[in-house]
Amino acid sequence: MSKIIVALSGGVDSAVTAALLREQGHDIEALFMANWDEDDEYCSIAADLQDARAVCQELDIVLHRVNFAAEYRQQVFEYFLAEHRAGRTPNPDVLCNREIKFGVCWQYAQRLGASRLATGHYARLVEGVEGVELHKGRDHQKDQSYFLHGLTRSQLNIALFPLGELSKDEVRTKARAMGLPNFDKRDSTGICFIGERPFREFLERYVPPHPGPILSASGERLGTHQGLAFYTLGQRSGLHIGGLAGHAESPWYVARKDRARNALIIVQDHDHPLLCQQRVLTEPAHWLITPPSAPLPAQVKLRYRQADQACEVRTLAEGRLQIDCEHTQRAVTPGQFAVLYQGTRCLGGAVIDAPPSESL
Repeated sequence: MSKIIVALSGGVDSAVTAALLREQGHDIEALFMANWDEDDEYCSIAADLQDARAVCQELDIVLHRVNFAAEYRQQVFEYFLAEHRAGRTPNPDVLCNREIKFGVCWQYAQRLGASRLATGHYARLVEGVEGVELHKGRDHQKDQSYFLHGLTRSQLNIALFPLGELSKDEVRTKARAMGLPNFDKRDSTGICFIGERPFREFLERYVPPHPGPILSASGERLGTHQGLAFYTLGQRSGLHIGGLAGHAESPWYVARKDRARNALIIVQDHDHPLLCQQRVLTEPAHWLITPPSAPLPAQVKLRYRQADQACEVRTLAEGRLQIDCEHTQRAVTPGQFAVLYQGTRCLGGAVIDAPPSESL
């Protein structure tokens, strides 16, 4: 019988993943990754490891502990910082899945004799005409195909997502029924492997302040920002410019980052033209299908929690994409991922690029 390694985080999703595979009679072992070395009040690695041990004791399976902190910093965290320094807003979880969980972790699992790697992701793998396809999980509120779109086809071939057909409520019910000790543990949030913590305070430890002007759409100086890295498009809090003479009391929103002038452009209208667009340009795409040679009707998510948006996709020079959305999109954010679908099937995705000119 071939061995399956379960990436066990200490959370309920990966615990039920292991329990289901064990229940089905598979030969499984668990692997706990500690990929962030810093020991502070926000780091939950020690507690998560104890939870993982308790789960493995209950299931009577072997637990391996590994540390990929160096690889995580080099392959994910440095990218995360570089994007912020460039004034963009990255999503490191996509790289974390490709480079760490299904990268160095899978390589380690192979040394343990594994033929497959199972995780607690809410997504489905379907055997199609051209091979394995990535599909949304049945629970659309928990679907994580967005974060998995960057996997290669060879990585999908060795992946197992046992929770893909289940809802979160069903997973918790199973965890309780199976006697898993972490059945009521709350879901983790925050940056992959770093956890939930005051984000700006954390970022300031690695990205120094670079103050510049806060400008209105007409060019009026309204204040001073602390660095473009610390703001994201559509943001309405943390600007510290309330009560400006000659302006309405309505909220201000970050509409654009002008890197040439190190300026933050803000507007008061929630749907100001600077915040809205129908055409989205991207960096070179990563496809999970044969790259289309003609305009492709599809749906797109421009951020994780967004509902699918009808669109047409064209491939430009160097594999970049032009995505024309049926409806206007607000706060399209460079650095985030545009992930493409047709129905439940994930077609691939690309990093959203900045507009051709960020200057007013």
